[in-house]
Amino acid sequence: MRENKTKAGFVAIVGKPNSGKSTLLNAILGTKLSIVTPKPQTTRKRILGIHTQDDTQIVFLDTPGILNPKYTMQQIMMEYVDGAVSESDVIVALIDLKHYSIHGIDSALKDIINNSGKPVIAAVNKTDTLKDRKEILPVIADLSQSMMFKEIVPISALKNMNVDELITTIEKYLPEHDFYYDAELLSTQNERFFAAELIRENIFMLTKEELPYSTEVSILEFKEREVGKWYIHAEIIVERDSQKRIIIGSGGKLIKEIGERSRVMIEEFLQQGVFLELFVKVRSNWRDSKSRLKSFGY
Repeated sequence: MRENKTKAGFVAIVGKPNSGKSTLLNAILGTKLSIVTPKPQTTRKRILGIHTQDDTQIVFLDTPGILNPKYTMQQIMMEYVDGAVSESDVIVALIDLKHYSIHGIDSALKDIINNSGKPVIAAVNKTDTLKDRKEILPVIADLSQSMMFKEIVPISALKNMNVDELITTIEKYLPEHDFYYDAELLSTQNERFFAAELIRENIFMLTKEELPYSTEVSILEFKEREVGKWYIHAEIIVERDSQKRIIIGSGGKLIKEIGERSRVMIEEFLQQGVFLELFVKVRSNWRDSKSRLKSFGY
């Protein structure tokens, strides 16, 4: 028997759109790994984040928000959720405190929890919005009575409140196992993936209504240079010519702003100067095309 036992396991973070899943993952890792916007459905793909401390490694799976799919891309997004739950050792169900006070636990989330067969921890998020902390007590009592959760931990992912307590709680349910990844690694996703995500974040922030949901970002070239700036050539994919005109903007103003903001964020992420070129392409109904979605990494 080895003297120094390590614990390691996979943890799926699940919840409704805008409950704060990506914000929580970023708070746990101490860096911006998942993009965050005020709009729902910002996260489309499963993002893997690795938290290693002392003799414990937690591999977090940040998943898209649970919804009723309306097109093929959303169906694939929900398959990511099912896959993450199936692969996980522990589930963190993120409960939006403001939403819960009105609606309770969403039925789709309830089904995932009840069918998982895994230990589930309720992380009651957005406690920073309370005027009086005692306001959370009825919610905790109600969640306890549901008998669905091993533990209930009130947190604020945005303010990084009680996140350490959540990590400590998760560790209790992890199996003894060797580390799955190098202790210095934060994610298995490559730099191309994060560059595309940061561009997509700025599209979400700078466009309105349905447009951000009709866009995708594809990195066509990602050249690392020993001298000078790295080169990134990216395409913004839209479904209609009218959307292309909006993304470009009058006199190219909007695409220039998307490019400038994205370049700064990518440089901060890579700690490296970047020359970013953006182009807009129309691909009709790409969200319902399995071949298109596959080419975009879905």
